[in-house]
Amino acid sequence: MTTGNFALDDAVSFDHRHIDLENRDDVYIIGDVHGCLGALEELLETLDLDGNDLAVFVGDLVRKGPESKAVLDRVRRSPRLLSVKGNNEQKLIDGEKSLPSLDLADQQYLESLPTAISWDGGLVVHGGVDPNRQLSEHATEDLLTMRAPDGDGYDGPFWFETYEGPPRVFFGHTVLDTPIDQEWSVGLDTGCVYGGELTAYDVRRDRFHSVSGPDHVDRSAAKIVALGDS
Repeated sequence: MTTGNFALDDAVSFDHRHIDLENRDDVYIIGDVHGCLGALEELLETLDLDGNDLAVFVGDLVRKGPESKAVLDRVRRSPRLLSVKGNNEQKLIDGEKSLPSLDLADQQYLESLPTAISWDGGLVVHGGVDPNRQLSEHATEDLLTMRAPDGDGYDGPFWFETYEGPPRVFFGHTVLDTPIDQEWSVGLDTGCVYGGELTAYDVRRDRFHSVSGPDHVDRSAAKIVALGDS
């Protein structure tokens, strides 16, 4: 049972940034980078951002891959690149994890990232939303880590199986064998750092662009969702 009522208003308790896409040309949403600078550069070259184009990341720019600092530098220095906060950024902010290569400016940038970015009809978060609750009932932690609101992580059932919108939610966090393209949800973590791909979704043309990731970090197949299983 879904509520279908996810209007963003002053009642939400998490950091949120609303953007206007009316004056933008091409708009892309990019999946979890996890410090994979080479794949990111290749993908951005493929997208060929120019003029008023915009790319929004679903978070988890950092950790697991080899070049977290370089990825942060690349994203924060471009006016065409924005990101929400992922659970791995939050772990660094909270001191739960550390990356010695990051400096004070990096830490300040991580802390500045919003939990959500939205536009009319669209919402970018890292983890997802609970279909059975109003958005005003979600805490930051919910949006960062949502996977299976009534289950147990990768055992499911997954939130995007029953979510019916609006808005259309773009998300990462849950590693997929192929991207999800549903009416109300678009899943973009295709396991770049695990030997998969780094994926972008073209909002204007409703299509995906993907590049291969680097040598992978081992991950159990049980922690990669096959679309036939979801």
